Amino acid sequence: MAFSFLAREAGRVHICGHRGYSLRYPENTLPAFEAAKAAGATTVEIDAVLTADGEPIILHDLTVDRTTNGHGFAADLSLEQIRGLDAGVRFHPAFAGTAVPTVADALDWAKAEDMGIVLEIKEAERPDMAVDQVAALLRSTGTLDRAIVIGFDHVLLKRAVERHPGLRTEAITHARHADLVGVLKACSASSVSIELDMFHPDDAKTLHEEGFSNRVHVPLPDVLAECWRGGRDRLPELVQWIADGLIDTISGDDVPFIAMLVKHAGRGG
Repeated sequence: MAFSFLAREAGRVHICGHRGYSLRYPENTLPAFEAAKAAGATTVEIDAVLTADGEPIILHDLTVDRTTNGHGFAADLSLEQIRGLDAGVRFHPAFAGTAVPTVADALDWAKAEDMGIVLEIKEAERPDMAVDQVAALLRSTGTLDRAIVIGFDHVLLKRAVERHPGLRTEAITHARHADLVGVLKACSASSVSIELDMFHPDDAKTLHEEGFSNRVHVPLPDVLAECWRGGRDRLPELVQWIADGLIDTISGDDVPFIAMLVKHAGRGG
C-alpha cells in the first residue's frame, strides 16, 4: 500500500522533521533524520540541489558555506568534492565528520526505516534536470510511493507531473489564497504546504473534500512564546485542529515538540 499523506488514509497525523531534527542536529544529514524518527517523526523534509556533475545531493542552500566546512556553489563542485566536506562540524564539534548525503542515501534510508520523504527542489540553475534526476531515483530505489516532491515554483511542479506520471507533488505557499483548490489543480499538485499563520480550518475542510492533503509548518516554541507572553496562546486551537483531522502533516524543527502536540491531540496512530 502506498504511503499516504492524507491523515484519514494514513490513520494518523504525520509528524515531519523539517530538515530532520534540525534544532538539535546538523540539518539535512542522516544523523538529523535518524534523530527525527527517534523523536516520533514519520516523515522528514529534505532539500535537493545538483552537483557540477548532475548528482542530486541534500542541501538547503545553493552554496555549501553555511552548513559545511567548504566554500562555493554546489553546482560548481563535483560529487567527489562534496563527499569530502564536513556537514557537521559547523553545527557542533561533536558532529565532526558528518557527510553531506546524496538524495539516494536519504531514499535508501527512508525505505529501510519505513519513513516518508518530503523532498523540496532547491536547485535554481537546472531545476528540470533536478526533477528528472529525483524522479529517476524514486523509481530506481522503489520509493516513489513514499515521497512527495515540493517547491515554491508551481510551474516547475506542473511540468514535473506532466513528465513523470505517478509523481506526487506539494505546492508551497505563504499566502491564504481565495481559491486554494484552484491553485493546486492549476499545477497538478496533490497537497499544499503552508505556514501556521496562514492556515484556516475552513480551507482545510475544502481541501479534504476535494481529496487534497496539507502540511502545516509550526514555529519553534520560543516564537510561539511571544504570543503566550501577550496572553494569546495558539496551542489549544492548534491541538484541536489536529484532533479534528484538519491537519494531515505537522512540520517543524523541534520534533519532540510537534510530536507532543500530536500525542496530546490523540492523533498519533
